[in-house]
Amino acid sequence: MTTSHPVLVTKEAKADLAKLDRAVATRVVQRIRWLAENLDTTTLLPLHGAWQGYYKLRVGDYRVIYRLEPQAPAAQIVIEYVRHRREVYK
Repeated sequence: MTTSHPVLVTKEAKADLAKLDRAVATRVVQRIRWLAENLDTTTLLPLHGAWQGYYKLRVGDYRVIYRLEPQAPAAQIVIEYVRHRREVYK
């Protein structure tokens, strides 16, 4: 049985999602749900440099930038940004 990790979406990430086309936003939300259910068995993609401590989740041309907060019994996923790949790392 897979444990679903709690997900917290920041104000910035909610605003980012609201700007997306509905179909893209739906794909992003589905991918975040997938991450919450499969976090323990997936390979995380860590970021480097100024983004150290954050991870990325690819959804087509968009990137979900998140971090993990260790909490019992499961780590919490904090979604920081959801932006197009050309603008997310600026």
